[in-house]
Amino acid sequence: MPESTTPTRPDAGLRIAVVGAGPAGIYAADILTKTGGVAVDSVDIFDRLPTPYGLIRYGVAPDHPRIKQIIVALHRVMENPRISFYGNVQVGVDVKVDELRQFYDAVVFATGAERDRGLTIPGADLDGSHGAAEFVAFYDSHPDREQTWDLTGAREVAVIGVGNVGLDVARILARTGDELLYTEIPPHVHEVLRKSAVTDVHMFARRGPAQAKFTPVELRELDHSPNVEVLVDPSGMEFDAGSEEAIAKAKSQRMVVDVLSEWALRDPRPGPHRRIHIHFLQNPVEILGDGTVSGLRTERMELTGDGNVRGTGEFTDWDVQAVYRAVGYRSEPIADLPFDGAKLVLPNEAGRVLDPGGAPLTGIYATGWVKRGPVGLIGHTKSDAAETVANLLADAPELPRAPHRSRAEVEALLAEKGLRVTDFDGWDRLDAHERELGVADEHDRERVKVISRSEMTSIAAKARHQ
Repeated sequence: MPESTTPTRPDAGLRIAVVGAGPAGIYAADILTKTGGVAVDSVDIFDRLPTPYGLIRYGVAPDHPRIKQIIVALHRVMENPRISFYGNVQVGVDVKVDELRQFYDAVVFATGAERDRGLTIPGADLDGSHGAAEFVAFYDSHPDREQTWDLTGAREVAVIGVGNVGLDVARILARTGDELLYTEIPPHVHEVLRKSAVTDVHMFARRGPAQAKFTPVELRELDHSPNVEVLVDPSGMEFDAGSEEAIAKAKSQRMVVDVLSEWALRDPRPGPHRRIHIHFLQNPVEILGDGTVSGLRTERMELTGDGNVRGTGEFTDWDVQAVYRAVGYRSEPIADLPFDGAKLVLPNEAGRVLDPGGAPLTGIYATGWVKRGPVGLIGHTKSDAAETVANLLADAPELPRAPHRSRAEVEALLAEKGLRVTDFDGWDRLDAHERELGVADEHDRERVKVISRSEMTSIAAKARHQ
């Protein structure tokens, strides 16, 4: 451990570490640097990936350039000289939490949720049964995930779940590879989609259309491709008093129902195109197959009057050759911190992380999905971060000041551990490199992603390690 070069004073401005460089972590850093009353000297953001932006880069479908434009606002935040970025550093593995506390008065964890929640039905572990997060990581070319995928053996596929992630998965499965050549997908992803045998994607929801979790904008985007027809099974378009109440309360839910109702009246059009079928009130109960997926069994549900559902005992077997489980994401435990195995988050009260006895851990906080679970849109992380930061600042007078106070000491520790650290200038170099690849591409794209972690690190760490 380097010796402290700055004396510790109770009135010294706060030095904060944020773990996770996605929207949640960056919003927290932004709020911390804009606070009044309590002085915040600096905020250092750590991420296990060489790049910032988290799910914007590795969780948003490539045909969502509108959402990816959020990066413009996040980039402005990261340019703040009081904010530094340390990429390619996994807190809890490369650097222990207790080590980090030697340099920072408080640590805010914003590590998100990027793994699939489990689906406890028979057959969920068959070959051909995939978690949606696995497929998203493939088409977004996450450097730590599988870079191969096979879509040649399934003509009809099922997507379980009708949230925004389910819509993304269904849309990418239904679109042709050539349709996505304007996006940032690298050649290997285009090749997999180009060779796809998929003709029909079936989406299944156990509840009714009034309880659908996707947004109107996301839903409409499902129908933008001239090569894809979206059909809604009319038999699932049922409403009860609870459904009508939900529609009356939320304009967005009314818009969703209006779009679905329009699609339910469509007659299937002839032609060599792909189709997305949306089935409400169909609860998946078993994935069928002997080693490999050969079908999906669902139970017909009925509304109970309050927006909830119950089974009818009527079952249908669907002829599908692959299943994608879009039933939610989960966070992962962080070494040396408590973890709520039921809620799959850091146990916390309004952002203050709690020990196993329920008492707040001094100087340890959480924000974003690792705090509240994978619910809400990206914009919701702003208010979430504001709550966590407000409680951190309220605790500030009682927080013990870290003995080591300079960024030079942090960087000395990382160098001592032999870590190839990237910084924000390095991200700008990688960003420029990917854009140059896009210009050079025959389709004149905005960018082409670099896939390999080592290649990204070599480009982004050039200034530090030349």
